[in-house]
Order: sequence, then structure tokens, then C-alpha cells
Amino acid sequence: MKQLSGKVAVVTGGNSGIGLAIATAFARAGAQVVILGRRQDAVDAAVARIGADTVGIVGDVADLATHDRLIAEVHQRFGGLDIYVANAGTAILEPSAAVSVDNFDTQFSINTRGTFFGVMKALPKMQDGASIILISSIASAKVLDGHAVYAGTKAAIEAFARSWALELKDRKIRVNVISPGPVDTPILAKLGIDDGARAAFDSAMAQAIPLGRMGQADELASAALFLASDESRFVTGTNIRVDGGMALT
Repeated sequence: MKQLSGKVAVVTGGNSGIGLAIATAFARAGAQVVILGRRQDAVDAAVARIGADTVGIVGDVADLATHDRLIAEVHQRFGGLDIYVANAGTAILEPSAAVSVDNFDTQFSINTRGTFFGVMKALPKMQDGASIILISSIASAKVLDGHAVYAGTKAAIEAFARSWALELKDRKIRVNVISPGPVDTPILAKLGIDDGARAAFDSAMAQAIPLGRMGQADELASAALFLASDESRFVTGTNIRVDGGMALT
């Protein structure tokens, strides 16, 4: 029997990168997967790639109406859900002195408010014994250049997880965090690391990460699969760092 057979899973930001890898792993493990993404073309491509009757919904996690629409669709189709992965996020990396109000608000609206209210909107339709997984970053604990605001958004959701793990204990809903280190996903190009800079970047990461390389999205998906399944049934309120040991350096 597959680990997630009969389960309904929502993955925000499930159309690319880590979110796509998690959604794919969940579908292969037998879950009915619903992904949320911002662009119709990217969501459609992800649904086709994942297969297994995946449902794709387009919306912005910073818009609370998106969460109402998402959960209404899940309820109408499946009655409820068992797994919620708050993965959607954005990073604008710059020194603190250069941060504009707009860039500050954008990151907190998507990463922090989107996570908080996404979970709050989902909770009434979540089954008792469900699993909530929040995707954070090692930047919340390790100081990295240009990451001050982004790190703050992620530190906040880690605080949410600790509170929720206790608040939801009577419903046996487990709440855990995954903190990735650098991962080889398309977001690298968005951060300005193009093909010309890639060799130098990879070399720098190999020096900074004890295991000598960046992570792969499927390695993050394996951690999420563990936290979503009954294999982690006695795990709640924890933060799993999938970073090759980078947070130690």
C-alpha cells in the first residue's frame, strides 16, 4: 500500500521547484493532490507533469480570497483534506538599508501572511490527525547576506508552527517545518545566477555546505513525504533542516 493512499493533499506553490517535487512525490505515494500557483500556464504544465488526476488552481497566496476559493474547491471535490503544505514564497535579496516598503510588504504578504491565513482557512476542512508542513529556510537561523527581511518572514512561520503544534494537539493535527539550504531549482535564475555565473556559484556552495553540493528538490520532497505520512506519526513541532549541514558552518 502506498504511504499516502486515500489522502488529499494541498501544496501551495506546487507548480515549480520544491513545491512541484513535493506534489509529484505525494501523487506517486497515492495522494490526491491539489496545487496552487500564480500563473495558469505554469499550473497547467505542472498538472500535466504530475498526472494522477492532479487538480490545479490559480491564485495568489497574498490574496485571502484565494484561500477561500481553494478550500471551497477542495471541500466540494473531496470533502476535506489530510495534508497541507505551505510552500509558496518569494525572496527579494538586498541589504537592509536598501529595502523598500513595497519589497518588505511583498515578502511578508506572501511568505508570512499567506502561510498564516492559508492554514487558518484550511483548518475547518482538515481531518483530525492531519499533517501541516511549512517550508521555511536555514536563513531564519543562519545570517546570510541580503536575507534580513526574507529571514524574518521565515522565522515568523517557524513561530507559527510551534504555537500550532500545541493549539491543534486535541485534534491530533501535527505541524512541522522543513528548512532547506540552497536547492538547485529555477529560482536561482530569478535571483540573478545565470549560466555565466553558475560555475562560480556551484563552487562557492560546495565550499559552504559540508556535504559539498547544493540540495536537489526531490531530497526536500522526501522529507515532506516523511512528515506527511504515518511514518512521522509521533513527530510534531519540529524543524527538519535539509541543508547538507550548511546551518552548522
